[in-house]
Amino acid sequence: MLRRFWLFFAQAVTVLLALMFIIATLKPQWLQRQGQFGKQLAEPIVALREVAPGIGGGSGPAQASYADAAHKAMPAVVNVFSSKDGSLPPDPRAKDPLFRYFFGDRNNNRKQQEQPAANLGSGVIVSSEGYILTNQHVVDGADQIEIALADGRTTNAKVIGVDPETDLAVLKVNMTNLPTITLGRMDQTRVGDVVLAIGNPFGVGQTVTMGIVSALGRNHLGINTFENFIQTDAAINPGNSGGALVDVNGNLLGINTAIYSRSGGSLGIGFAIPVSTARSVLESIITTGSVTRGWIGVEPQDVTPEIAESFGLQQKSGAIVAGVLQGGPADKAGIKPGDILQSVNGEDITDTTRLLNVIAQIKPGTNAKVHLVRKNRELDVDVMIGKRPPPPKQPAEEGDDQGDDGG
Repeated sequence: MLRRFWLFFAQAVTVLLALMFIIATLKPQWLQRQGQFGKQLAEPIVALREVAPGIGGGSGPAQASYADAAHKAMPAVVNVFSSKDGSLPPDPRAKDPLFRYFFGDRNNNRKQQEQPAANLGSGVIVSSEGYILTNQHVVDGADQIEIALADGRTTNAKVIGVDPETDLAVLKVNMTNLPTITLGRMDQTRVGDVVLAIGNPFGVGQTVTMGIVSALGRNHLGINTFENFIQTDAAINPGNSGGALVDVNGNLLGINTAIYSRSGGSLGIGFAIPVSTARSVLESIITTGSVTRGWIGVEPQDVTPEIAESFGLQQKSGAIVAGVLQGGPADKAGIKPGDILQSVNGEDITDTTRLLNVIAQIKPGTNAKVHLVRKNRELDVDVMIGKRPPPPKQPAEEGDDQGDDGG
């Protein structure tokens, strides 16, 4: 009898140990729960913020698809074909041997081999009246511009106006039932927001890529005179220029403009002109045919620590006047080379880019109060803002740097 009892006890202990081993292997958290055998866990060594159970680790709410945003925005993004001397863009199907077998070599018939290569880009329909935003370098010097809509319709477009200093152009087409894009809000855009880039990269057809907003307010890139770029890692390639950068609701945030690349392809560093800048240029071009900006006629230079030390300056930021245009607004107001401009109408000037942007936003013909430092003495000068002259025309290819000719 006693022997049978010990045999039963040994079997029970063996089964219990086996169960404990299985639980410790498969469900260790069960052993950590607070119960009748003691506390759940020891007190943490330091106070830490921990996410609530069921949140984080990839288990939180996430958007599985951006199809709705793409479906909303894609119809308003068009392909832009521009050419010179009346030449038409080559048929992309002409390289297909099967197409040539059935339809012949149409390129030879049209003598396209002897014609200049057509430029390829994208554009965004922003108004049901037919206005399209694109990049200036997409249509620069074109004699003929053809627009292809996502629904298959094609038509010719005319240039309403261009702004080389932001690399924007406004086109117009005469068509009905045009799809238009909804403009987003830059003041609600944050670094880390998901964005979609829509365009026609390498001429393969309308394409959507996804990324995030990598940075805001990028400047000093040497791409345009006025720079305030959205940086994104959404793939942007040649042919995407002039296309749309949209948010997860399909609203326009920017016009895709440039990429940083050593190979010519996307490296995850793309730049788009913010919708706020694009809208301002669009409205100005439609109203007056050009973009009017303020100008004072100085050649500024950033105040660097080296310059500050060599001149014995106390401040380490601002814009120092390297030259003054004779007879210009600054010259008439008494501004001299060596002056350090610190603020314009109460807005701080931290560098030449800031100076350029602040003055450009002031309406020509109005007075602006410029606070400057001359030989360590602070002065306030009233300057009558002039109209910024157009930049000199020079041949430039996509991606070429465009210089800054100062304020």
